[in-house]
Amino acid sequence: MADIIEFATERRASGKDATAQPGRSEHRPTRAGASLPLTAVDETEWRSLADRAIEPNAYYLPDWELAVNASAPGRTGASSLAAWIDARLVGLMPVISMWRAYKIPLPALVSAHPYGTLCTPSLDRECAESAATQLLHTARQAGAHALLLREVALDGATLKAIGEVLRRDGLSPRILNSHVRACLDATGEAEELLREALRAKKLKELRRQRHRLAEHGALSFEVARSPKEVSRAIETFLALEASGWKGKRGTALVQVEGDATFIRRATRALAESGRCEIVTLCAGETPVASGIVLRHQGRAFFFKLGVDERFAQFSPGVQLTLELTRHLCADPAIASADSTASPDHPMINPIWRGRFAIGDVLIPLRANDPLVWLIHAALVARQFAREAIRRGLHVLSRLTSG
Repeated sequence: MADIIEFATERRASGKDATAQPGRSEHRPTRAGASLPLTAVDETEWRSLADRAIEPNAYYLPDWELAVNASAPGRTGASSLAAWIDARLVGLMPVISMWRAYKIPLPALVSAHPYGTLCTPSLDRECAESAATQLLHTARQAGAHALLLREVALDGATLKAIGEVLRRDGLSPRILNSHVRACLDATGEAEELLREALRAKKLKELRRQRHRLAEHGALSFEVARSPKEVSRAIETFLALEASGWKGKRGTALVQVEGDATFIRRATRALAESGRCEIVTLCAGETPVASGIVLRHQGRAFFFKLGVDERFAQFSPGVQLTLELTRHLCADPAIASADSTASPDHPMINPIWRGRFAIGDVLIPLRANDPLVWLIHAALVARQFAREAIRRGLHVLSRLTSG
């Protein structure tokens, strides 16, 4: 059944009109939804929608998501739910079938994972509820009985607009799980924020470590912005990431050909529009830490961090994050930063003390639908099983190491 859903989602763009150029009027129905392969969405219109989006999400910018979709293993070949008003793209949500996401053969569509940990779809701020209405309608046309929004901002304007549309239809979203992660209020003064977050004793220790690190060469904080600078800096980042524990596990981006291709393409493309920076902390000529930062509207997104573990005793990742905090707070175009980190992250949580609520949300598409209850139950059962396995592995690890 899930394979039928995926086929239904894509067939409207692969049938009679499949030879039309993406973005032409065949794909722009007035006051109706359009279901397309992700690659058939006109990039110019997608970028325009991103500029008007009611809520920022750099991981669903076209230059990022299309690079993921093109080569990142396990994340290629996504479809899209699209909404249009008077030939203008007003809503977009990359999706895959529930079968592909979880190997569950039930009629639901799931937000495609963009590598970064945020899947909030794009809705035009000028008509967010109309756009949400059309996205839900398009999902129904594709045969779905529910939508699963993975890792969506629970307090964001996008989910509020979708919730209002559901309320009018007598439906309500169902939060399957939730957590909070670190974020930064970049409108404050950086030194004051750091003093409040880390306190005098910790800051003194970090200054001591910084002085010790500087014994290996004068410290410099470098920001790569232009496409040429970013293309050079991404190689530094990839080398640092691969030099650490991710490299030992074989999970560093550069160790997987499709991932390396995606990140090189995405960062350079985003740099063309000023939406990507790569920050690097150097001791003399030696890079000791590097991070990828995306930008969308007034929000920054701290994607990944790589460090040279030979300098671990000096906390190079923390030192870079302190400099990044100062950099973002000094930028009037940035109001906040999402760490996009895991809950209770030991490095970023003590520094960025704001919290951002994220969760997986099930969106029912039909009232009193037994299939929605079945989809909900299957997802809860899967989540329970995964938690039980995780706990069991933790206990086994403790027993075998004791």
